[in-house]
Amino acid sequence: MADWRPSATFARPHRARLNALLRAFMAERGVLEVETPVLSCGAPLDPGVESWRALSPGGAAGYLQTSPEYPMKRLLAAGEGDIYQLARVFRGDEQGARHNPEFSLLEWYRLGFDDRRLADEVVELVQTVAAMDHRWLRPQPEVRWVRYAELFAEAFGLDPLACSEQECAAVAAQAGLSIAGDLDCDGWLDALMSLVLARRFEPDRLTLIHDYPETQAVLARPSVEHPGYALRFELYWGDMELANGFHELTDPQVFVSRRNQDIERRRRNGQGVPEADGFFALAMHAGLPDCAGVALGVDRLLMRLLGAARIDEVIDFPWGRA
Repeated sequence: MADWRPSATFARPHRARLNALLRAFMAERGVLEVETPVLSCGAPLDPGVESWRALSPGGAAGYLQTSPEYPMKRLLAAGEGDIYQLARVFRGDEQGARHNPEFSLLEWYRLGFDDRRLADEVVELVQTVAAMDHRWLRPQPEVRWVRYAELFAEAFGLDPLACSEQECAAVAAQAGLSIAGDLDCDGWLDALMSLVLARRFEPDRLTLIHDYPETQAVLARPSVEHPGYALRFELYWGDMELANGFHELTDPQVFVSRRNQDIERRRRNGQGVPEADGFFALAMHAGLPDCAGVALGVDRLLMRLLGAARIDEVIDFPWGRA
């Protein structure tokens, strides 16, 4: 018989306090809270993210948001200033100890910030919040900053821009990693990052990885200093990824090129191609201001603060009980 009861009784008051602290952090910095649609007519084309498609009884169809990124950027393009949102988001094919198809995301955008300045603010947020409750775990104050390329070169002798699928597969095999199915080079690099490298990070330290390959840039602007790379960062607490941020792409021509590459990669991988968000494309062509943006997983942050091993310890009704 299915269990109807909530699974996160212990975590519930901690979640309420965390949400209040996140809002206070933003309010102190003059960042405005906004709300945008959960359901939209288009979806991201990033091959690494699968959208849930929703159907109405009358036959109308839309997509549940994987992130509030697109409508929030439309607000920025329309002249809004610094903004944030505590959003419920949905991603298909993501379920496990650290994944639930529906989860909470804190996303914010800062005008005039680059990726480094925003990364500093993300670290400040995590460290500030963790220090606000004596019952919560805290990361070490020193943060490890490392370039993506340096991480792979030091660990595996791989050049992320020049390595082949065969070289990546050989390194994975040496590390004891076995993966079924065909992966392209970025797929292998992603697997090596999450299943090998991240597990070597110090458990009580924040690790900030920056300058990702442009093939993994999504909507981050290209790096001038390091050609072939983009101004993207990810923050880990121990081996758990907490946040993903960009110095945001503003060039509409690069946006169109990246979108076409994503469509081609989806077709090559045998993935479906959802309807593109035409409103977002129009906003990009109208002009996105110079800004940086980041999305932080609230459930995962709460897991780290409480020392929880599974996401269903911090979500009352995870998938299967929802």
